[in-house]
Amino acid sequence: MARLAQTAGLTDVQQEILSTVRDFVDKEIIPVATELEHRDEYPQAIVDGLKELGLFGLMIPEEYGGLGESLLTYALCVEEIARGWMSVSGIINTHFIVAYMLKQHGTQEQREHFLPRMAAGDIRGAFSMSEPGLGSDVSAITSKAVKDGDEYVLNGQKMWLTNGGTSSLVAVLVRSDEGHSPEEAAAKPHKSMTTFLIEKEPGFGEVRPGLTIPGKIEKMGYKGVDTTEMIMDGLRLPADRVLGGVTGRGFYQMMDGVEVGRVNVAARGCGVAQRAFELGVRYAQQRHTFGKAIAQHQAIQFKLAEMATKVEAAHAMMVNAARKKDSGERNDLEAGMAKYLASEYCKEVVEDAFRIHGGYGFSKEYEIERLYREAPMLLIGEGTAEIQKMIIGRRLLEEYRFQG
Repeated sequence: MARLAQTAGLTDVQQEILSTVRDFVDKEIIPVATELEHRDEYPQAIVDGLKELGLFGLMIPEEYGGLGESLLTYALCVEEIARGWMSVSGIINTHFIVAYMLKQHGTQEQREHFLPRMAAGDIRGAFSMSEPGLGSDVSAITSKAVKDGDEYVLNGQKMWLTNGGTSSLVAVLVRSDEGHSPEEAAAKPHKSMTTFLIEKEPGFGEVRPGLTIPGKIEKMGYKGVDTTEMIMDGLRLPADRVLGGVTGRGFYQMMDGVEVGRVNVAARGCGVAQRAFELGVRYAQQRHTFGKAIAQHQAIQFKLAEMATKVEAAHAMMVNAARKKDSGERNDLEAGMAKYLASEYCKEVVEDAFRIHGGYGFSKEYEIERLYREAPMLLIGEGTAEIQKMIIGRRLLEEYRFQG
């Protein structure tokens, strides 16, 4: 809808980029999204189109062949893409988290080696923190890297890799107790973690010696994009594949990337909520009961009013979080708030649109059925609501510390 979720203060370049992406979504994604989603088919033609538009290099600096745009520009593009099909936004999200981590924390050699090919879309990124028994406790990571001469040997099982099969570069967080006694590693586990850059062949099975991607995990929604496990069994990597060249900094590097990811998830929630509102308000004007369009019934108007207000509020918080990160300031509070609010509101707006559709919302012939299965993933991705509230609460106590 033209009057919802507008962003003030955009440059002409930003507006041109968003207009191009919006047209692409309307013409190339929305018409085929539901069919591809029902088949759980990777949207190769859509991804090729995004590559032609240069979106894989959107936030990568111009010196490495990218467009050098801001996080805000990226988040607004994600919002548009998620409005068409959330899975497509997932394909570029993990790519950009890895590119951002390389830009911020990589050595010059690592940036020169990876970023130009990532900008061109020739290398696709994925990142990996979670493990089968991990949940939200990152400090409980058990995957480990052990130094062996000039190399590291990695062992362990990782879980929930978006783009795990289609990617050719994975940033993975593992434990590496090098330089720490067992007592120090146990007392300060976050200081005993390292991010490694793993190059691999796209696909499933053994994608390089010591590294296996077993296959796609079947999901109720968020289809099309591949979500996988990753098994490291004697995987050997040279020392120059430690992100930044120094061990023990991985947790902080990953958390920096996750802040970008949380803004992305907030943007996805905004996009899905916008599409749900569009579907709901359109159906409400087409469907007639008791001699008039259901949009004329006060109960439906109240529902539409609540939905539109939630879309606006989530968009405003997402934009604020992106702009805070772009300014160079710490934005974990704003990113946590935006991710929490946008994902919760997305779920509520989608459910209201589903209710407006009545029985037809339960039919796979209607787009809202797909959105109803997609929205729950946003409640979990990049940290649950409970994790976001914990982050928000701790930061508020830092900001409002009582001096008694």
